[in-house]
Amino acid sequence: MTRDEAETAALIERLVGSVADGEDQAVEAALRPKDLNEFIGQEKVREQLDLVLRAARARGATADHVLLSGAPGLGKTTLSMIIAAEMEAPLRITSGPAIQHAGDLAAILSSLQEGEVLFLDEIHRMSRPAEEMLYMAMEDFRVDVIVGKGPGATAIPLELPPFTLVGATVRAGLLPPPLRDRFGFTAHMEFYEPTELERVVHRSARLLEVETTSEGAAEVAGRSRGTPRIANRLLRRVRDYAQVRADGVVTREVAEAALAVYEVDARGLDRLDRAVLQALLKLFGGGPVGLSTLAVAVGEERETVAEVAEPFLVREGLLARTPRGRIAMPAAWEHLGLVPPRQGGPAGGREGPH
Repeated sequence: MTRDEAETAALIERLVGSVADGEDQAVEAALRPKDLNEFIGQEKVREQLDLVLRAARARGATADHVLLSGAPGLGKTTLSMIIAAEMEAPLRITSGPAIQHAGDLAAILSSLQEGEVLFLDEIHRMSRPAEEMLYMAMEDFRVDVIVGKGPGATAIPLELPPFTLVGATVRAGLLPPPLRDRFGFTAHMEFYEPTELERVVHRSARLLEVETTSEGAAEVAGRSRGTPRIANRLLRRVRDYAQVRADGVVTREVAEAALAVYEVDARGLDRLDRAVLQALLKLFGGGPVGLSTLAVAVGEERETVAEVAEPFLVREGLLARTPRGRIAMPAAWEHLGLVPPRQGGPAGGREGPH
């Protein structure tokens, strides 16, 4: 199993993971907004993209190629579908890992219709030969297909109909500059504010026919780590709890009780996040401690701690990565109800008042 595959598997197993599994994908299809007016959040991106699409429609031309970057679950796939709908064009969906050879890409490109939108998820994981073929396809709408091998090989130019490529990546820095430069519009998707996630929860609750109070929606939104996909997943689990152990209405009390069952705390931390913090605070006195040592302490792989748990802990100001190792921030002690050890005192925190 590759590192990317291991990271994806670990994310899928978590209720607050931002990668969609089979169930999520099926539900998301029903919950996705169909146009820019329905799309919640990302105000600047929506405004800029709306101008790009309106201008293209006014010219009767295909839209410029679009690059969307940002963490999983923020709406990159949804925006690609909206782009196709706004341009009244068919949509083709594939991913970087599925394109391992230039021939794979040539087969997809040669079958595109004029104006079609090609959504290429995880574009940073595409093979280098396919990537180099994509340069010419994006700029000149042409690819050279190599026929034969060795000295007798010949390149046959293949003209392509104008199309729009929508690339999505969680790591825009891994894209080579020649590829980034060929996108006419680039946008970075930001994490959502709690008020925006409340609107997402209310909208999803209506579509799922779940009665939700304002306080209940706020509670779910506040634990969703700034990610609509996680908000929708938590809402479904709270809905289950409300139907089985309550009267079917998602109130603040019901949401709190349900998410306590699923071990998602008030800040959106789950079991793994808290295990990392507890090891850092109680075993190592708040650090600094090396990644390998911390991973052994929580019984996880280095990559799982570094790629799955730490990004959110760093973003929340609970943990910091330093040249000397991982250290706990003051907010981490407060969140777990622990008191930092005195300077020069014994390692490990003691229980503080709750």
